[in-house]
Amino acid sequence: MVNAVLKNSLFVILLFVGSTLWAQKKSDQLQAEQNKLEKKLSTTKSLLDKVKKGTESSLNELKLIENQVKNRELLVRNFDNQIRSAELTISSKGEQIKELESRLIRLKEQYKKLLIYAYKHRNKSAKMMFVFSSSNYFEAVKRTSYLKRLSEIQQKQFKVILQNEKTIHKEISTIKKEKEHKKVLLDEKIVEKKEIEKDKTNKQLALEKLRKDENSLLSDLKEQERQKSELKRRIKLAIEKEIADAEAKARKEAEKKAALASKTTTTSTTPSKTTTTTAPSKEVVFTDTKENIALGKSFESNRGKLPWPVAKGSITENYGKNAHPTLPNVFTNNNGVDIGAPKNAQVRVVFDGEVTSVLNIPGAGKVIIVKHGTYRTVYSNLQEVYVSVGEKVSSKQSIGSLLADEEGNLSTSHFEIHQVVEGNVQRINPSLWLAQ
Repeated sequence: MVNAVLKNSLFVILLFVGSTLWAQKKSDQLQAEQNKLEKKLSTTKSLLDKVKKGTESSLNELKLIENQVKNRELLVRNFDNQIRSAELTISSKGEQIKELESRLIRLKEQYKKLLIYAYKHRNKSAKMMFVFSSSNYFEAVKRTSYLKRLSEIQQKQFKVILQNEKTIHKEISTIKKEKEHKKVLLDEKIVEKKEIEKDKTNKQLALEKLRKDENSLLSDLKEQERQKSELKRRIKLAIEKEIADAEAKARKEAEKKAALASKTTTTSTTPSKTTTTTAPSKEVVFTDTKENIALGKSFESNRGKLPWPVAKGSITENYGKNAHPTLPNVFTNNNGVDIGAPKNAQVRVVFDGEVTSVLNIPGAGKVIIVKHGTYRTVYSNLQEVYVSVGEKVSSKQSIGSLLADEEGNLSTSHFEIHQVVEGNVQRINPSLWLAQ
C-alpha cells in the first residue's frame, strides 16, 4: 500500500513537471511572436519618422501608418493570448499545489507511522528477537527481508516528501512570476491601445490631406500602372531571351557533338569498294544542367525562409490586387511586393544564383534578374548596380542601391519571383517565400 502511494506520488510529480514544460514552450512561442512584432513596429516607426520630416503627406506615410496600426493590433492580440495563458497557468498551478499539499499530508502521516514503528524496534536485539522468534527458517528469511524492505520504504518516503515540498515551492514561485508577467503585459497592452488611437488619428489626417488632391493622385496612379506594365513586359522579354540563348547554346553544342560523331565511321574495306556508314541523326533534347536542377531544388526548400531584399523595411504593397488607400473603388495590381526602406538602402540577393540580366527601365530604375535553377528573382527601382551579367552571387550579397522616392525621405524596393515551367514564365507570390 505504502509502495503504491510512493509510485503514485512520483507519477504526479512527473506529470506536473511535464505540464510545466508544455506551458513554458507555449509561453516561449508567444514571446518570440511578440519580439517579431516589436521589431516590425520599430522598423516601421523609424521609417515613419523619416517620412514625417517632409512637408507633404504621402501615400508611403499612409501605408506605413496602416502597417503600424495592423502590427499594434496584432501585438495587443498577442498580449491577450499571453495574459490568458498566464491566467490558465496560475489557475492550473493553484490546483496542482492543492493536490501536492494533500498528498504531502498523507505521505507525512504514513512516514510518522513508520518512524513510530522504527522507534519501537530501534535496538538490534529487538530486531534479532523478531527474526529468531520465527517458527522456521523460511519465516526467518521473510522477516529479515521485511525489515530490510521497511528500511528502504522509509528512505524512499522521506525522499518523496522532500520532492513534493520542493515541487510545491517551485510551483508557488512560478505563480508569482506569472502574476508579475501578467501585470507587465496588462500595462503594455494599455500603452499599445493608446498608440493605436494615435496612429488612427494620424492616418485620418494624412488621408484627408491626400484626398484634397485627388486629380493628382489619379494622374500619378495612371503613370505608375504604365510603368508597371512596361516593367512586366521587359522582365518577360529578358527571361524569354535568356531561355532562348541557353537553348541556342545547347543546340550548338549538340550540333558540334553530332559533327564529331559523323566523322567516326564504320568502314568496311574490300578490293573494289569502301563502304562508309554514318550514325543516324537524333532529335536534340534540351535539359538543364545538374547544377541548376540542384540549385532550383535548394531554392524550393527555402520557401518561407528567404531573407528580405533589404535589411530593414516594411511591406507597403502586397502581391496581386490591392485597394488604393485613398481612392474609393480603385485597385492596383502588383506583380511582386513593394517594401518601404531607408533612403538609398542597399539591395541584397535573397539566394545563391547567377545574374542573367541587368536592365534600365524608365520609371523603374535599373533592374537585376538573378537565376536560381528554374526560378528567377527580380530586383527593381535601383539607382546603382554592383554586379554584371554572368556573375555568380551569394545569399545576402549587396547587388545595388535603391532610388530615392519623390518625397526624398524613403526608397521603395520592388521584388518579384518567377518560375520557368516548360519554357513558360510564371509569376509567384513573394510573400510566401520571404521569411516573416
